[in-house]
Parts: sequence; structure tokens; C-alpha cells
Amino acid sequence: MMDFRWPPPPDGRPDRFRPPVTRGPQTGRPTLPAPPTEQIATPHGVELEWLVTGDGEPVTVFAHGLGSGIAETRPLGSAVTGRKVFFQFRGHGHSASPGGVWTYADLARDLRAVADLSGATRALGVSLGAGALCRLLADNPGRFERAVFFLPAVLDTARPAAAQERLTALLEAIEAGDAAAVADVISMEVPVQVRNSPPVWAFLRQRLDQLMRDGLAAGLGSLPAQVAVEDRADLAKVSAKCLVIGARGDDLHPVSVAEQLAESLPDAELHVYDRPGVVWTQRADLRGRISSFLN
Repeated sequence: MMDFRWPPPPDGRPDRFRPPVTRGPQTGRPTLPAPPTEQIATPHGVELEWLVTGDGEPVTVFAHGLGSGIAETRPLGSAVTGRKVFFQFRGHGHSASPGGVWTYADLARDLRAVADLSGATRALGVSLGAGALCRLLADNPGRFERAVFFLPAVLDTARPAAAQERLTALLEAIEAGDAAAVADVISMEVPVQVRNSPPVWAFLRQRLDQLMRDGLAAGLGSLPAQVAVEDRADLAKVSAKCLVIGARGDDLHPVSVAEQLAESLPDAELHVYDRPGVVWTQRADLRGRISSFLN
């Protein structure tokens, strides 16, 4: 057993890292208990992990951010009706990690395959997933009827150096098996004002366990230096009705990217929150905004 003493429990006393136990959702917790997932074969030969919940129409596919996964995107769809399809991009969770340098075109293929196999007509992408969704729509402008871009991080200019540095630190910590260092990196995603709350400890421990168990593929290291589309003008033919959500003060997801994306899409609504960390501080509003648009 690892002698893991960070993060400490909410009462401030040191604790040891213990394997997670199954718990029900906790108030304010941004992730949900992980149900069994399945592996699916794709036409481009990369096996992906996915989870399908709900039933009926419409079908919505959810694409996660870099270093995140199904658990982090599920809360965003909690009020969305119909069938919901969550999946792990290559190099995440139990999805395959093919060789070579990965690009947003590769991520778009992953997303397109999941959407086609599930019959999805709507899509939501978070950060990296938003970039993959941009690339998919640039190449296939009529693929979706509605699309949500939550905290887009990149368009036709590479991500800021801070994003590249944080991913490098995360990959190195995972490779070294340094749980405390991994926890330090992922804790930076949480607003300081809520970082010492019980829901945050639950989130960090669940996320830490998943990363230390499944790891992240080294192939992800090249993505922060790449762009989602070569020219944002390629989005001019997108027919989907779109919602773009950004947040001021988020170094990894500059609000300028959200603004540029909304300007580039023919039919897009832009909403910008005043502060970062909206999954923690504006969760009800965010969930309602997404579900009102997609339902």
C-alpha cells in the first residue's frame, strides 16, 4: 500500500491512500461513481472505451478533456434527455494507444467513430474534446444538429505554454508513480476557495486512483503544441446550432479562444462566466444551460 498523505482528509489529519470503495454521489461532487464500461471496435482500428446511459432520442456524445475521462463529463449530461454516450479518447482509461504522433485529426476520428456507431446527432466537447469536435465539424460540417463547446482550449493557434507545462508535469509524475505529484497537478484544476472541501477531496481521490491505475499514454504529450484546425475559416460551413461556453481567468482555456470560436461558427451562442472553475462554483447554472440547449 502506498504511504500517501496528500491530499489530507477534510478534518486536516494525515491519512493514507486507500483503494476506493463504491459510494453514492455526494453533494457538490463533480464526478459520479464509475459504472461498468465496454470496449468497442472502430472502423479506423482503435479500440475505445465507452459508456452508454439513458434511452430514446436524441443521442448525444460527450468528449472529455486532456487527462480527464468519462467520470468528468458525466455530470455535464446529468440533465440531458435521451441516450448519452461517454467515451475515452485514445491514450485515456482503457482505450487503445496506437503508435506514432497523434493529432486532432486522430481525435476527430475517435469522436466520429463513437458518434456514428451510436447514431449521435448532438455532441458536447470539453477542452481537448472541444478541439476534436472543431476538427470533426471542419471536415464534416453537417455531421451534428447541435454542438456544445465547453472551455475550448485551442482553435488555429497552439495552446499556451502553461498548458504544455502542466501536461508534461502530469505525464512525468504518472510515469514516476509519484501520487503526491499527480495530486498536486490535478488539484490546480479546482478553484482555491473550494479546494479544502469534502467534495474536492472525493474528486481528487477518485481522479488520482484512476490516473495511477490506468495512466496516460505518452502520445498525448504532443497534443498541446498542435492546433485543432489549420484555419478557423474552415468552420464557416458548419450547419449545427452551437453553444460555446468560456470562463474568464482560466489560463488553460483562454476566453479569447471561446470568443474566436463563436465568431467563426455561423450559428453560435456564446456564454462567458466571470470566473474559472464553473464546474464547482456554477454547476447548477452550467448543467441547466447545457440541458436547455440540447434537450
